[in-house]
Amino acid sequence: MPSVVRLPSVVRLPYVSLPALLALLLVLAGAGSVGAADRPAVELSKSQAGTGGSVTVGGSGWRPRALLTLLVCGQAEPKRGVTGGTNSCANADGRAVTTDAEGRFRRELPVVEPPVPCPCVVHVETVTGARAEEADAALQVAGHAVEPLPADAAGGRLSLLADTRLRGSGGLLTWFGSPPARTLVVTVGNVGTSPVRDPVFQVGTSHGVFAPEWQDQRWRGTIRPGGKARVELPVELASGAHGDYTVTLKYGGKVLAEHPWGVGRPWGVTLFWVLALLVVPAALFRAALAVVDRVHPRRPGHAARPARRVRLPAARGSAAAPWFAPEADRPEARRP
Repeated sequence: MPSVVRLPSVVRLPYVSLPALLALLLVLAGAGSVGAADRPAVELSKSQAGTGGSVTVGGSGWRPRALLTLLVCGQAEPKRGVTGGTNSCANADGRAVTTDAEGRFRRELPVVEPPVPCPCVVHVETVTGARAEEADAALQVAGHAVEPLPADAAGGRLSLLADTRLRGSGGLLTWFGSPPARTLVVTVGNVGTSPVRDPVFQVGTSHGVFAPEWQDQRWRGTIRPGGKARVELPVELASGAHGDYTVTLKYGGKVLAEHPWGVGRPWGVTLFWVLALLVVPAALFRAALAVVDRVHPRRPGHAARPARRVRLPAARGSAAAPWFAPEADRPEARRP
C-alpha cells in the first residue's frame, strides 16, 4: 500500500504570512521616512542676498523647546560643514531662536560678510542639550569674495582610530578651586585622498543639559592619505567646576569622539570658608576687647582700699592717751 506523503506546514508558511510580510515592509518604510523627517533641517527664504539685507531661516526636525544659534559662516558647504570652525562665522551678528513643541522655528537673520571668503552657509546649532545638533543651508553673499575650499578640506577626511582618553590628574591647587585641566589624547587617521595640514579641531565641554562650549584648537602637523597621527589637545574648565562633564571632539562639523570626565568637588574651598567663619569672628572679638581695655582700663579687683586712721577721744585731764602718744612725749622717755 503506497504511503501518503504530506507536505510539512513550513511549505504553506510563506503563502500564509505574505500579507503580514508586506505590512511589515510598509511599516519599516514608514519608519525610515519618519526618521529621515526627524533629522534637523534648515531652509532659507532665498539662496542669494546682499550685505545689509536679510533672509528668513526656517527649520524642522529639531528637539522641542531647544535654543538654537543662527550664524553666517564662510569656507563651508552643507555636506562638509564649517571647515574653519566658529572663527569662520560672523559671531557678532548671529541670532538666537527657540523651537516650538514640534521642533520647528522661523527667524529673520541679517546678511553680513563673514571674516573668511565664501562659499558661505547659514549654520544652525543647538545651545542646550546633552547631544549637539547642527545643520547648514547654502547662501550666496553678493559682493563677498569667493575662494575654493582648501585641498585638505575637500579631499582629506579624518576618522577616529583608537579610544579617546584624558591624561592628567588634579592637584592641591585644584582641591582649592583652581581650574581643572586635562589633555585629550586621540589617534586619528586620514581616510581621504588629500593630505590634511594643520587641522583645526573643535573641543567642547558640556555639563548637565547644556550643549558643549566649543573652542577651536589647531594641531600642527600633516596627516597624509592613509596615515595616522596621535593628537593631544588641552582641555580646561572654569574655576571651581565640579560634577559630571563630557568632552567632545569635532572636526569638519562631524563629531569624532566623546569622553566622560568626572570632576571632584573642591573641598578645600569649603574648608577655607568654614575656617574663615570660625577664625574671623574670634579675631574680631579679641580685637574689640583690646580696644575696650585701652579706652577704659579696668581697676584690679584684689587691691585693698587704704585704711582710715581712727582717733579715739582723749581722757579728761590728759592731752592724749599714753599708748597713743609719741615715744618722745612719754614721761618715761623724758627721764634721764
